[in-house]
Amino acid sequence: MADAYIETDVQRLAHIIIHAELDGLICSGPRRGKQFTYALLDERVEGSDWPDREQSRAKLAFRYFTSHGPAQLKDFSWWSGLGEKDARSAFDMVKSGLNQATFDKKTYWSPPHAEAEVPDLPLALLLSVYDEYTIAYRDRSDISEARHIERMITKGNALTAVIVLNGKVAGTWKKAMKKESVEIRLSPFRELDKEEQEAVEAEVERYGRFFGVPAVIVGEP
Repeated sequence: MADAYIETDVQRLAHIIIHAELDGLICSGPRRGKQFTYALLDERVEGSDWPDREQSRAKLAFRYFTSHGPAQLKDFSWWSGLGEKDARSAFDMVKSGLNQATFDKKTYWSPPHAEAEVPDLPLALLLSVYDEYTIAYRDRSDISEARHIERMITKGNALTAVIVLNGKVAGTWKKAMKKESVEIRLSPFRELDKEEQEAVEAEVERYGRFFGVPAVIVGEP
C-alpha cells in the first residue's frame, strides 16, 4: 500500500481492512505461527454463491426468528438495523416457515419446534455484556420487571451484565478476577427470597467452575 502511495497509519489501515472484508474481497486466512493473516475470499472460499439483496435480507430474517424467536417484527427491525419497510419485506418472504402466536395483543414469531421442557424454578443466570437475551429485542417488557432494562439503556448502561431470575432481569453483577479466585458483586433490584438467593449462589459457583477457581460473593447483595 505504501508503494501505491496509500497512507496506512493505524486507524486508516483498520478501516481499509474492514472495508475490504465488507466488500467480500478478503477474509481471515490461516494462522502463520502466532500471527493472524488475511486471504482473498475467492481463493479461500471457492465456488461461493453471493445472494442478492432480497435474498440476503430474507436469510437474515429467517436466521433471526429461528435463533431469537419468539420475537416481534419490530424486534427484528431493531436488531438488524433495517428500516421498517425493508424489515417487513424480508419478513414476508420467510413468515410461511414460522409459527405465529399472540399474547397481550402482540404477535410473536418463532421456528416450528417440539414442546420444550420447562426447567425447575427458581432458575438463575448470570448473563454477560452483549448477551442477546437483553439487547436483541426492541420490546423488552416481557423480560424486565418494572422496566429496569429500559431505564438502564436510557442511562447508557446497555452493556451491563445482568442477573436473570425465572426469565426476568432482576439485577446487575460485576466480576473481578483475582489470583486464585473470582469475586462476584451482586446488585439485585429487590430483596431476594431464600430460594432465589440459593439459586443465584449456585449460579455463582457454576461460574467459578467455568474458570476453574472458587467464585466468592463480595459485598451485601
